[in-house]
Amino acid sequence: MDPLRALLCLLLLYPGLAPATPSCSQNVNISGGTFTLSHGWAPGSLLTYSCPQDRYPSPPWRLCKSNGQWQTPGAKRLTRAVCKPVRCPAPVSFENGMYTPRLAAYPVGSNLSFECEDGFTLRGSPVRHCRLNGMWDGETAVCDNGAGHCPNPGISVGAVRTGSRFGVGDKVKYRCSSDLVLTGSAERECQSDGVWSGTEPVCRQPYSYDFPEDVAPAMGTSLAHLFGATNPTQVKKGSLGRKIQIQRSGHLNLYLLLDASQSVSEEDFKIFKDSATHMVDRIFSFEINLSVAVITFASQPKVIMSVLHDNSRDMTEVINSLENAKYTDHENGTGTNIYKALNAVNIMMNNQMQRLGMETTGWQEIRHAIILLTDGKSNMGGSPKPAVDSIKDVLNIKEKRNDYLDIYAIGVGKLDVDWRELNELASKKDGERHAFILQDARALQQVFEHMLDVSKLTDTICGVGNMSANASDQERTPWHVTFKPRAQETCRGALISDQWVLTAAHCFHHAEDRSLWRVSVGDPNSQHGKEFLIEKVEVPSGFNVYAKKSQGIPEFYGDDIALLKLTQKVKISTHARPICLPCTVEANLALRKPQGSTCRDHEEELLSQRSIPAHFVALDGNKLNVKLKTGAEWKNCIQAVSERFPNLTDVSEVVTDQFLCSGAEQDDNPCKGESGGAVFLERRFRFFQVGVVSWGLYNPCATSKGSRKKAPRGLTARDFHINLFRLQPWLREHLQGVLNFLPL
Repeated sequence: MDPLRALLCLLLLYPGLAPATPSCSQNVNISGGTFTLSHGWAPGSLLTYSCPQDRYPSPPWRLCKSNGQWQTPGAKRLTRAVCKPVRCPAPVSFENGMYTPRLAAYPVGSNLSFECEDGFTLRGSPVRHCRLNGMWDGETAVCDNGAGHCPNPGISVGAVRTGSRFGVGDKVKYRCSSDLVLTGSAERECQSDGVWSGTEPVCRQPYSYDFPEDVAPAMGTSLAHLFGATNPTQVKKGSLGRKIQIQRSGHLNLYLLLDASQSVSEEDFKIFKDSATHMVDRIFSFEINLSVAVITFASQPKVIMSVLHDNSRDMTEVINSLENAKYTDHENGTGTNIYKALNAVNIMMNNQMQRLGMETTGWQEIRHAIILLTDGKSNMGGSPKPAVDSIKDVLNIKEKRNDYLDIYAIGVGKLDVDWRELNELASKKDGERHAFILQDARALQQVFEHMLDVSKLTDTICGVGNMSANASDQERTPWHVTFKPRAQETCRGALISDQWVLTAAHCFHHAEDRSLWRVSVGDPNSQHGKEFLIEKVEVPSGFNVYAKKSQGIPEFYGDDIALLKLTQKVKISTHARPICLPCTVEANLALRKPQGSTCRDHEEELLSQRSIPAHFVALDGNKLNVKLKTGAEWKNCIQAVSERFPNLTDVSEVVTDQFLCSGAEQDDNPCKGESGGAVFLERRFRFFQVGVVSWGLYNPCATSKGSRKKAPRGLTARDFHINLFRLQPWLREHLQGVLNFLPL
């Protein structure tokens, strides 16, 4: 028997003699922090350190190699891990002024103050605060005398600038001091329109990251340009740069690139997938012509969905492809090759160009957005920049076509994301940012939630509210209107088209001279809105508050619904746009229901639960919460009426099936002046009106002016809202030709 076979036999007989798989040392604790392992102590396991909020780990991670040794970033031997204090960088210089205090670095919580010399005006933030992420809040302070064609571009904290002439064509260059990393444009040019090219350079600590509330507005501004229009409330500063206009007849290609390399944990890859799914769902609510590509990558890219495939235009198919993307698809090639991932996009674009024809409008009018979710650590394939250059070539990106390509590079996770590489890859549009680092999944999801702001579209797409963190109450519910009579309590209503308002009929009870009424509609140029006159009022012939007085029912609110036609059309904006009315083609599109759907399908979609979370708008503009009751829950809800009217033999004499009921548990109760307002639900990032606030058993604003009080103990508070599904015949009679109704 040969020696090798003998050894194999011995190993089979005595398995303890088999060589053990090496494991890495467990002596890797971090002073003042904790760590997690992706696969225990086995080779291939990624160890990630975590520290308290005002500290950062050094090193940030280790990788267990096949020889049982820990690989530490930037170190040749195993160094002791510690949690170091977060510091904000110090200014290198401040022109034409002074700053205090003067320190080598600034601890979290400290302030930095700026003052200008005589003859210079301070632009930016006079006081800046060092935050937990190692970044200064506010804006770069600049002392400017207005002498240049372009304003003084300033010197961000930690940066050094060369160039002090600010005329047309003059350039300034920036670099960072010590070990800080520059993000933004290293060189900027003063343009003829008085705007500096590129993005303001910022010098950051390598361990710094972005807060969602900072990223959302920056990214939201840019993406809002990409998807249709600019926010009319935003002050038009030169630094905002371009305004991309995409009509809904245009087309957008969105390429989602998800890093699945070994340096990204499987958990972070799932974060990438979930966030991309959330974003796809949100973007499809724009009702624009959209194709989505999904590419995962490590050493090699894998095209999960191509824009060349018809399914790329189908939200369900795209989301299915994201859900089916697997981290293990790349387990045999775990490096990070961002160049190849971007080159896969380049190939896809080339193929589409050949299919459509280079000179055709169909190809030239497509806009392209690439969103790269990564830890930004290319370790193979060389620099990704040549792939970006090839993409620009195929799209013919020149000064006049700069708006047709946006590349967003987003680093996620607590690993040491490579700021330099993200900055190199990302687009640098005038006044915009395209490179970000977020610390965790929640931050990424918050950004995706807020950055896609459909309210900036300027057409009559229904049910769109601005969900961004800094939106006003009116932007969040832009359909909400207020009635301004000369001497009556206010009423509320909802825009259902650009000229029609839905409200409650009892608002016109005792209102003899309707010419005195004014409807106040949201307007971006006025805090109090714009007032409209009423051309006509439609009220059901059966509405009569005193119809059942002879039965001992002092007031009855059956058919409590009204339509107002305004004397002129409302200009659609971020502050004024219609809500979706169920049973219409417009609502069917928003719900993404198939053609051929019916009104009954909409009712099942929106009111199928026994207790349905819904909202109404309060006197102060806040969105308050109720739960609408159906079925057996509805019967329990309306019983409170018989408690209030002990002589009532049949509750349905007061509360017919026209009414939705709310007010139980932790519900908010509408005040008297909130009658006529919309009762609405959110589905698929769009809003649908299902009811009209009509009447209730308790007025929470009766006692304290300007504040709401919960019903006192022993008093049952219930509220009743006209159910729009029950008044469909009347709505169709008066809105035929205004809205497109589905079959009942």
